[in-house]
Amino acid sequence: MRVDPYYVANLVNSLDQTQASQQQLTAELSSGVRVNSLSQDPLASGENVLLLSQMQRDDSFTQSSSLVQGQLQVADSALGGVVSQLTQAIALATSANNGTMNASNVKSVSSQLAGILDEVLSLANTSYQGQYIFAGGQTSTAPFVQSNATTPGVTTYAGDQDVNFLHTPNGQTIQLNVPGDQIFSASGTNSVLGALNSLIADYSTGTVTTAQAVNDTQALSSALNYLSQQRVTIDNSLTHLTSASDAIASEKTQLTAAQTGLMQADMAQVATQLSLTSTQQTALEDVIAQLGSGSLFDKLR
Repeated sequence: MRVDPYYVANLVNSLDQTQASQQQLTAELSSGVRVNSLSQDPLASGENVLLLSQMQRDDSFTQSSSLVQGQLQVADSALGGVVSQLTQAIALATSANNGTMNASNVKSVSSQLAGILDEVLSLANTSYQGQYIFAGGQTSTAPFVQSNATTPGVTTYAGDQDVNFLHTPNGQTIQLNVPGDQIFSASGTNSVLGALNSLIADYSTGTVTTAQAVNDTQALSSALNYLSQQRVTIDNSLTHLTSASDAIASEKTQLTAAQTGLMQADMAQVATQLSLTSTQQTALEDVIAQLGSGSLFDKLR
């Protein structure tokens, strides 16, 4: 009969492996995590890295979108306020143009329009978290400055034409701003601030030059329509941002579930394996103990 001379050494090696497995299973049972190192499951570890990377991109977008969503909402609210002010200004100008007002009332219209201009300027210089939202890329400086040194007054734009975009993890591009000069001081009859300055001058003396005042009133109406078109860009950006944020939130939930399923231990299965390993360890220890109480040949007789 041939006896394996490495029998005892093999038993000890098996016991070491069983104890290592028991330690790993105990750790999995305690932490709930199946893979704690690359060597345990290289494929799962690699997939986990990819999932975590995508989740980090989604988190970064969520943080950015929360900030710019607030900015877009403030911009939309400001433009809504401008629309209300301009609607009131058109009503005042239309009343002044009907020829029934005396000089004092006409001057009063000019004063009311000046108040509306101040309010529109304030809205055009709206800031969000310390940044002027209608200044293009020059967000640290108020974009509009009024000068009444001449008649009509002149409003200058101190911003630039920079347009910012947000790129979603899924490749979508969302416009985040419209430069202020494009909204408030566009060329020709689309200039909100130019039309207001002209109307204020038209009525400032109390004498109305009807043709000029009517033309300036029509210019303000045209500018209001143009501003409303620019506002649509902001509204569309808000809609796209909300949709993108909802999609990313859904994706994040799916990625988290996938990552959990990939790395999380099956507790019932681990408990069963741990019980079997404990039984195997006890059996090996018993065999080794018996071998230690006498020679191997004695056990084989």
